[in-house]
Amino acid sequence: MTAAAKTFLFDLLSTPSPTGFEVRGQRKWAQYVGKFADEVESDAYGSAWGTLKGKGKKGKRIMFEAHADEIGYMVKYISKEGFISVDRVGGSDVATARGRRVDILGDKGTVRGIIGNIAIHIREDRDNEKAPKVHELWVDIGATSAGEVSDAGIRVGHPMVYADGVEEIGAHRLVGRALDNRIGGFIIAEVIARLSKRKTPLSSSVIAVNAVQEEIGGHGAKMAAHRLMPDVAIVLDVTHATDTPSVDVKKNGEVKLGGGPSLTHGSANHPEVVKRLMEVAAAQNMLLQHESSSRFTGTDTDVIFNQQHGIPSALVSLPLRYMHSVVEMADLRDIEAVIQLLVSFAESVTDKDDFHVKL
Repeated sequence: MTAAAKTFLFDLLSTPSPTGFEVRGQRKWAQYVGKFADEVESDAYGSAWGTLKGKGKKGKRIMFEAHADEIGYMVKYISKEGFISVDRVGGSDVATARGRRVDILGDKGTVRGIIGNIAIHIREDRDNEKAPKVHELWVDIGATSAGEVSDAGIRVGHPMVYADGVEEIGAHRLVGRALDNRIGGFIIAEVIARLSKRKTPLSSSVIAVNAVQEEIGGHGAKMAAHRLMPDVAIVLDVTHATDTPSVDVKKNGEVKLGGGPSLTHGSANHPEVVKRLMEVAAAQNMLLQHESSSRFTGTDTDVIFNQQHGIPSALVSLPLRYMHSVVEMADLRDIEAVIQLLVSFAESVTDKDDFHVKL
């Protein structure tokens, strides 16, 4: 990873982009990808894609897709005393919310707040506590009235994200919020960057799609896939690393941080595309982990593969510890391996590949 790429990665991870309000991160992503892609476009709701045009007359169209949004909260109600009640945006884990700093994206700019936490000394029945319900949370911005909240530029409907940033930890690890899945947006941007520097251009065109609203149903990916209809699609998301205490691998599968990309089998994952990814990994002696998917993947793959007459698709995942928290952890070596896998997949696709099941 170059110094410029790492600077972009840290900037992207630090930019608030909650579901439905992704424009801040999307602008930075599009600006970076525009340095390498032949063109950058977007749609009505803010999904963005950069295209590296192939030189073949009948070249295939390869789509690499990730999602741009992160979990967060939204202003639900403002009390007369100036306390803000919240609703969830995406799968925010309220069990870890109390005592956290948040940034509210208001009309007059970002406003810092904290999610209140009653001191342990005066909490009732503290020996039998359970995780709070979302309506039991409140945000304190230091205001003393609803009027002061309004004066700060905050109203019902404004989104907020945790204020935590990103940092390197240990020899090869990255920790922060929103690695799910802006790390995916970084990866597909880096794939475009590396493919753009090839001495011999690909015959296939490569489209990197950074889609909105995955956390609430994959809406951005569905719109983009229907519009672009590539010949083959690889979705890049994160998956649960199950190598920490108290995780049952018999229930959740075995995925290790630092163990390389994880490839999903079943459901939306086209067997011919999966086979090619395995062949590419084997040719480079690349570590590859495997997961099963009996009904659905829980990612944008589920809304991409069945568009129109069908898009042969597969899911490649980056192992991630502590998902949907402010301390999501990824391994830099896994990130590099995923980039290499996707670059090599693009290089492997020829005009003769159709990725259809042979009957």
